[in-house]
Amino acid sequence: MLAIVSKLLTARNYCEFNPAAARSARLANCLPEKNQRPGEDRDMNERAGMKATPEDLIDVDALIQAYYSREPDVNDPLQQVSFGTSGHRGSALNTAFNEAHIIAITQAIIDYRTQAGITGVLYLARDTHALSHPAWVSALEVLAGAGVRVRIDARDGYTPTPALSLAILLDNRHDDGTFLTTTGAADGIVITPSHNPPADGGFKYNPPHGGPADSDVTAWIANRANELLDGGWKAVRRVGLDEALASDTTERFDYLQTYVRQLDQVVDMAAIRDAKVRIGADPLGGAAVDYWGAIGEYYDLDLTVVNAQVDPTWSFMTLDWDGKIRMDCSSPYAMASLREQMSEGAPFDIAVGNDADADRHGIVTADGGLMNPNHYLAVAINYLYQHRPKWPADCGVGKTLVSSALIDKVAANLNRRLVEVPVGFKYFVPGLLTGAIGFGGEESAGASFLRKDGSVWTTDKDGILLGLLGAEMIATTGKSPSQLHGELVEEFGASAYARIDSPASRGEKAKLASLAPADVTARDLAGDPITAKLVRAPGNDAAIGGLKVTTDQAWFAARPSGTEDVYKIYAESFRGSAHLEAVQQAAREVVSAALKD
Repeated sequence: MLAIVSKLLTARNYCEFNPAAARSARLANCLPEKNQRPGEDRDMNERAGMKATPEDLIDVDALIQAYYSREPDVNDPLQQVSFGTSGHRGSALNTAFNEAHIIAITQAIIDYRTQAGITGVLYLARDTHALSHPAWVSALEVLAGAGVRVRIDARDGYTPTPALSLAILLDNRHDDGTFLTTTGAADGIVITPSHNPPADGGFKYNPPHGGPADSDVTAWIANRANELLDGGWKAVRRVGLDEALASDTTERFDYLQTYVRQLDQVVDMAAIRDAKVRIGADPLGGAAVDYWGAIGEYYDLDLTVVNAQVDPTWSFMTLDWDGKIRMDCSSPYAMASLREQMSEGAPFDIAVGNDADADRHGIVTADGGLMNPNHYLAVAINYLYQHRPKWPADCGVGKTLVSSALIDKVAANLNRRLVEVPVGFKYFVPGLLTGAIGFGGEESAGASFLRKDGSVWTTDKDGILLGLLGAEMIATTGKSPSQLHGELVEEFGASAYARIDSPASRGEKAKLASLAPADVTARDLAGDPITAKLVRAPGNDAAIGGLKVTTDQAWFAARPSGTEDVYKIYAESFRGSAHLEAVQQAAREVVSAALKD
């Protein structure tokens, strides 16, 4: 079954929604491509979607040994501290995520807190990756050595990113709904590389607003950390783990109960219970592993945790598109086991998958398979703004520039303001805090939304929340999210959406990131007049770091990769897959011409 699924999914280099074929193969997927080169089919591994074998697994002992034994070369950019959209990431085996990095980053965060006047408690969390625990130990030793008040998990367990965001916001919230920002304010660190492979580690800072730190903050921290790496990290004050745990500055905090017992303020848990919606939850070996069971028990739901395994090698996973183990809950290959269970009649109305820190969601329905993230975002928006009467009447809809234009059509139909921002959940933080937006979502299956009363829930992505929302939709409408998406298609039309990558030098990437609208001389795109050339996001006037070109029926966006010598082209057409291919080719020509000028 899984081998057949893989072959079906590699048959085309674009994403075409074919309901009949999807039903027969249980593949309602329309996912962006992730490794495509011009003129080539996707470089699909022949074992994509198949269960991992012993040869695919990491050597955990060797990885941990590398964490402590390898020291980075500060003259090698690949071994320096570098914060992307979700913190510093890397592997100890590549000398990119080692003890030196974590000590330096933690001290840099302490220094940042001092200069920013942040004096409250720091919430410290980690996921299930093998490198997360040693990094957590290193960070706690440095924080305790500096006398920083730290709150760690009361159960010595794993903490999803949204639970950390919630804890920070609750700590900083005044009775009038405003928030502390500096003196006395809390902040946090979550140690996770999200959905990345088992050998990777990640380290992310969330300032007092509870969401991902903005680029000015992460640049300051990275620069300071790299200064420390260049000869100063060994002088950073630390205490031993036992002393750190026994310190008066180290406190225990119940992240799980704090999060679980407030979910009914955001989702209609009573409706889910009363309708007896059958939920299957797969944490994919991540930090949500104890949370789903606690949610089912506390709210008396018909909820089954289909896989409660935690294994730092992720030996139970199916391989992603490139043959790697990756906990990407938006990937049909990583989600193959859960999809197969649903296709073979698992007793669930909806199944949910999460990545390792539970900030992403994967939605599988009995009638449609794994939903495309863009489809689910559109459905969620259409549902929420019609079922949250206490939300501010003027709160807008937040989306990234590379998310589906179906969201634009839904927002217009709801008479809601569209807030289109660059890639990065951090851009939704101000709107979620103030209620200026009710929902913020990314095409990569990450989103959060307001409580039922219109106040903020989390300012970081919440994959658990989005899974429960799907169950609420079934409870209140009697229809699955796949069926609700079908209704949107009937009303607004079907689209073809894909992402491809094209080679680019560092110089070309830098030029792409600094383009001006005048640099695009083309007047039409794949036969249609160009209606807009954007280098700044219309929702907040922030730089895109690339280019977006739109017509009435299609659009493309081109952005340089932060980690590879490629640029990414996202494209969508409401005229079908053939037109999408024409848009993709035109996009390459437009970008190439702009880069040559």
